[in-house]
Amino acid sequence: MNSADLSRLLVSESPLFLEIDSKYKWWTNTRTDPEYQVHLDEIRVEAKRLLQEEDQELTYSLFKIFAENGSRVEFEKVYFKKRRRLTTFAIMIFLEPENKRYVTALENTIWSICNEYTWCLPAHLTDGPEASTELNYTLKETSVKRCSIDLFAAETAFSLAEILQLNKNTLDPLICKRIYEEVFTRVLIPFKTTKYKWENETHNWAAVCAGSVGSAAIYLIHDLQELTVILERILPAMSSYLSGFNPDGICLEGYGYWQYGFGYFVYFADLLKKRTAGQLDLFKNEKVHEIALFQQKCFLDENLVVNFSDASPTATIFLGLSHYLSKEYPDFDIPKKHLRAKYTDDHCSRWAPAIRNIIWFDDSLPDKSWRTGTIYSKDSQWFISKYQSTFGNFSFAAKGGHNDEPHNHNDIGHFILQANNEVFLKDLGCGLYNKEYFGEKRYTFLCNGSQGHSVPSINHQFQNEGFLSHARVIQVDVGDEVEIFEIDITRAYEIEPLQTLLRKFSWIKKAQPKLILEDFYTFTDQPISVIERLITPAFAITEEEDEVILEGKQRLRILYDRSQLYLEVKKLSFINHFGEVEENFALDFTVLAPVKEFKVQLAFQFE
Repeated sequence: MNSADLSRLLVSESPLFLEIDSKYKWWTNTRTDPEYQVHLDEIRVEAKRLLQEEDQELTYSLFKIFAENGSRVEFEKVYFKKRRRLTTFAIMIFLEPENKRYVTALENTIWSICNEYTWCLPAHLTDGPEASTELNYTLKETSVKRCSIDLFAAETAFSLAEILQLNKNTLDPLICKRIYEEVFTRVLIPFKTTKYKWENETHNWAAVCAGSVGSAAIYLIHDLQELTVILERILPAMSSYLSGFNPDGICLEGYGYWQYGFGYFVYFADLLKKRTAGQLDLFKNEKVHEIALFQQKCFLDENLVVNFSDASPTATIFLGLSHYLSKEYPDFDIPKKHLRAKYTDDHCSRWAPAIRNIIWFDDSLPDKSWRTGTIYSKDSQWFISKYQSTFGNFSFAAKGGHNDEPHNHNDIGHFILQANNEVFLKDLGCGLYNKEYFGEKRYTFLCNGSQGHSVPSINHQFQNEGFLSHARVIQVDVGDEVEIFEIDITRAYEIEPLQTLLRKFSWIKKAQPKLILEDFYTFTDQPISVIERLITPAFAITEEEDEVILEGKQRLRILYDRSQLYLEVKKLSFINHFGEVEENFALDFTVLAPVKEFKVQLAFQFE
């Protein structure tokens, strides 16, 4: 779309997210509605707590820690506490505008944020002008201040712009001016004059950064020609984001990044649709429709998700986002209200989803349990089967794909098995982010390398990273009683004697389902070692003749041939995304006498 066409579609005056008049009308209609009180009470409790705390400043000592040792947590803890204050106090003056304590607290927080050296995280500034010590100043030159724009700088601009829109009659005029000044100086003008790498990315950065910059522009740029200049750069970035999805809409980054990246796509698309009086509607794109349905595909049971890549094993729902999407797409499943994210669940304290979880929440919408059935995504090579019997809900998920996916883990052939909201064979999910996590040592982290997944190791070697390490689908059968997913995972291993490695899953849907895993190996020479690894939670484990039993609230029997395989149980520890040490087990089945051609079979039977 050229700039002239885009400019003609923009309207000078249009209702955006929530105008001042409608804000008070909404509050009058909902302040006594019991369905909203749980949300609002959580915010009130947090607001009262925050009023008792002093606002911490982002000191230079905190700023330099990442450069010195790669740790992100010290700076980010204070950074996100400040955003928690911003979001909480802004919502409170939306709910209780007569309470001057919240007005004062919000103004002080905005002032503090506007005084920050940068709105970016140090981890995102390694090549940015803010980290440069070069001195190149002269009175003869006037130039635009060079500023990096990362996820959080863009989000901060969006947050401040929208908070200003909602509260411009309450905030002091000087605070309003500072918001304009800092958002223009740090984000809008630099974006106009600089090309950013994330504009061509095919993952969440493109959606979050572009969506936030575009949303801030829609709120703060009143000249239609100037707004057009920004938006004609934003739309290609959003197209780049969408190009990172296969036609099946699977988010290879994991559910958390769907909620994050696609969430910001939706927030921007909603504002753009309103600003163009419905003439530019990104929701009419069929790929956007498929991406929206990813949520209902990846939830296995209750709060358990298919958490391949950097995703947590459990998740909560942004009900505001879900209710909004259900009105765009009739086949979008509205999740149960008890799965909603609590106000304090988001450790980054993002404004955009927090306010929409209130405004977009619709207590009149019916909800239901996740639907059962089988999903095979040909493009992404994900196989997900959710099955219900008289004994409850069971699910099995496996993947092919390749080892150069967004937020990649080396996990070709990996699988998850759960029964009645209890995971028996698991994906560890994402670890604690630091410099090495996204550097050359990424696959030495247990949760990222194939050593932390339910896949084989061959000749003491793990899977290789990179696009050339990929799977090939051999067979997919979806039936009422038996389902088969078979893939060739040979290319995942750069091992010269390995000729073929086929992995076949047979999912037998009885009252108490059974999964049979068969690995078929052929080598040009006799292999040194072959170990079949399974990753399990720290269950009670009992070894019996030709079987091992995992016992939690339920039991899973794993049957194997003891004459062929030797079992060793190993305790594994890793630091998860929230800095907590997690204990798990690896069940290592070592092939006792590997030859040039053989088959390994493991059978998983629920009890």
